[in-house]
Order: sequence, then C-alpha cells, then structure tokens
Amino acid sequence: MIRRLYRGVKRSARNTLRRFKKIVPVYVPVLQGDLLKGRCALITGGTSGIGYAMANRFLAMGASVIITGREKERTEQKAKELSAANDAGGRTFALQMDNGDLDGIEEKFKVALEMIGDKKIDILVNNAGTMSRNGLGKISADDIDRVLRVNLESALLLSQTAAKYMRENRIQGNILNVCSSSSLRPAVSPYNLSKWALNGLTLGLAKTLIPYGIVVNAIAPGPTATPFLIKDGYDGLELPSLPNGRYATAEEIAGMAAVMVSGMGRTCVGTTIYMTGGGGNDYLRRRSVRNVWIESYKNGCLSAASHDGEAV
Repeated sequence: MIRRLYRGVKRSARNTLRRFKKIVPVYVPVLQGDLLKGRCALITGGTSGIGYAMANRFLAMGASVIITGREKERTEQKAKELSAANDAGGRTFALQMDNGDLDGIEEKFKVALEMIGDKKIDILVNNAGTMSRNGLGKISADDIDRVLRVNLESALLLSQTAAKYMRENRIQGNILNVCSSSSLRPAVSPYNLSKWALNGLTLGLAKTLIPYGIVVNAIAPGPTATPFLIKDGYDGLELPSLPNGRYATAEEIAGMAAVMVSGMGRTCVGTTIYMTGGGGNDYLRRRSVRNVWIESYKNGCLSAASHDGEAV
C-alpha cells in the first residue's frame, strides 16, 4: 500500500515538473526522394492541419496532389502555397468540395479527373471530418446526421467511387482513412461513433478491394499540434498526460501517411496505425487517456486534429 502510494506521488510530481518544461517544435526526420513520383493523390480537407501536411509531403516526394476544401478561394490559395513551396507547378490542384453534400460526390470526383488531364488518381485520402460539441443529454438528431454524413458516409461513398474508377482502369492504388485515437475509447458521441465505424469501414474495404490490387489502410492520430488544439501562436508541444510527453506534429503524421500509400506499405492491408505518443497502450487507457480528453474538454475542444476548420 505504501509502495503504491509512493509510486503515485512520484508519478504526479514528475508530471507536474514536466508541465513547466516547454517542448518546442522538434526536428522530424522525413524520407527524401521520389517515393511517390508519378502518383496522384486526392486529399479531402487538405487546406490545413494534417491534410495540408500530407499534401505538402506527397508533393515533396514527387506526387501530384488535389486538395479539397469547402471554400473555393481558400482552397485555391492553399494549393498555390503548396505549389510554390515544392516547385510543383502543374502538380497541385484545388477542388471546392463539401463532404457533407453526399449527392455531389461522384460529380466532384469527375471534376477532379478533368483537372488532372492525362494523370490518374491512384491515392485517395479520406481526411475531412467534423464534430459536435454537444455532450450526452444535449445531442440532437442533426448533430448525429451531420457528423456521420461528413465523417463516415462521405468516406464510404468517395471510396466506392474511387475504387470503381481504379478497378475500371486497372489501377493498383491506395485508400487511406484518417481515423482517430478516439476510436480507442467507449463511444458516447457522434464523433466517437463515426471513428469507430470508420475503423470498421477500413477493414471491410480492405478485404473487398485487395483482390483488385487496391490497398486500404488507416492512420489514427492522437492529440496533434494543429491550430484547432494549439491556439494563439503558442509553439510548445508539451502534453504531460501522454507517455511521450508531447503532441504529435502534423508533419510526423504526414510522413507515416506517405509510407502507407507508397509501395513500402502494400503488405499492410486493413491496418490502422495509431500515432498516439503511447496513448493507445493499456497503461494510458487505464490512467491517462481520460486526462488528455478532460484537458481538451476544458480547452473547449474534443478532437485529435483539425482539417479545413473541422475536426478529424
């Protein structure tokens, strides 16, 4: 009993001290070269956060990229920034697209194909998402409909459209779903439900499409340093409630995504890679995950990342 109390006090003291240690942005080693040369990716919600970082990494590794966003001008501006940063003229495209408009998904995919000319889309990243801030007792039917429509139904319909296109054109491509560490927790909100379901969709798509050479996987970030979670220009990454003591960076998530959609990841089928800083292991599920989300709730946000002004 005394030993257990001592360990608890020691752990609390260590976490308290870590709170005063500012972790500034870290150096993130990335793969270099043309790992994705000749590929073409459609990334939904690609104007900020993880989606933007993925677009930037894919371009740097030789791919052509189409980013989507709800606002036409903002999406075009972000595409220009990406193009300039990577000297990617002719390889960067902007597509205005609202993932909540399910009826328009097939038409938007056709528009994307027209944009890229003789290129072929062989990578789809389902990254866009949203959430409701209403907790249990205040959740409305509209909350459920909106979150599931954007986070789940659009991913299913867009994957279906992309998979049909890849099969018809004999393209051995990739579909990558951006899930969340929220799927490790009991689901009591539309957001959590959508991420649980997205994990299941990843498994189902993977099994169905691998005979056609289409590889489906998912990546599940934990708390990530995006403008949605870290505000007012603060550049620290410390998060004592995680075993590694800090937020992930969007660049780290993007680097893993690049590997997953490359030839290096083709033996991963139906796999969800959790990038949680240790937040996915038994220790943290028992003791610290709760603290992470309590802190996020106190700060007025419950998501792991932000894309195009929405949660992922």
